[in-house]
Amino acid sequence: MSTDYPIQTGYLKVSELHEIYYEVCGADDGEIYLFVHGGPGAGFSEHDKRFFDFKKHKVVFFDQRGSAKSKPFGSIKENTTQDLVNDINALLSYLKIEKINIFGGSWGTTLSLIFAIQNPEKVKNLLLRGVFLGDKKSIDHYLNGGVENEFPKEWSRFKGNVPTDLGLTIPAYYLDQMLNGSPENKKFFCYEWVFYEISIFKKGITENEIEAVINEFPFESLAIMEAHYLGNNCFIEDNYILDNIKLLDNIPTIIVHGKYDAICPVQYAETLHHKLKRSTLYIENAGHSDSEPGIEQTIIEILNQ
Repeated sequence: MSTDYPIQTGYLKVSELHEIYYEVCGADDGEIYLFVHGGPGAGFSEHDKRFFDFKKHKVVFFDQRGSAKSKPFGSIKENTTQDLVNDINALLSYLKIEKINIFGGSWGTTLSLIFAIQNPEKVKNLLLRGVFLGDKKSIDHYLNGGVENEFPKEWSRFKGNVPTDLGLTIPAYYLDQMLNGSPENKKFFCYEWVFYEISIFKKGITENEIEAVINEFPFESLAIMEAHYLGNNCFIEDNYILDNIKLLDNIPTIIVHGKYDAICPVQYAETLHHKLKRSTLYIENAGHSDSEPGIEQTIIEILNQ
């Protein structure tokens, strides 16, 4: 990846409250991509740029509402999936982009698919890594014990922070502590939420590796946004994506998914692939992380074909 590429950075005011941070990197005449980060709440990072060749790609990166460098940090006010779709439209309009390729990972696949369903005429191609459909089944798998058999220790630690006598769901209790707890509690519950996710996103990850990943990005916004979105069924009707999949019949889609993905089981990617008319599915010997060699290499090859 070359680093001597043109870069434009800025903030776009998308509501009275929110400003989203964006960067446009690469060649002016390059094939144009929108990078849609995961989480929700993770933001994009310098590390995400490794997938692209900025001599031949022009890429729009942005931090979704409340995420990373967007302002206000960690705010769940006026923060729903529809708000994020509207923000993408506002950003593309501001940058005078009529049609774009979209590359999303994990939650970024959910948001990319919903954006494409609502705006099919603006999407050239979709590249989806680690498919998350945002439906009740997918959320339950992640937050209601779907990983317990494979990751008993990690699940027990995550679940064990929630008192059973309060009758609150896991995301509701964590979110309340993250937003309303003491400074120590806020930090603790944000950290524990993200520790759970990173500890199951690839097989055999060590505690040192987990620490290193957590320190790479603003984990508080990831924890707050995930609890907010997943606790509200991603602010979409159940099965919204699969029920509206016909609207994507004309959009070529490539799906890259880990065979051993514990966060987003591979059958969701297979279901999406079977329902999409123009899709190609790559199943790699990997988990959920985009840093695993099989997934990383496949994406780089696809983008550079």
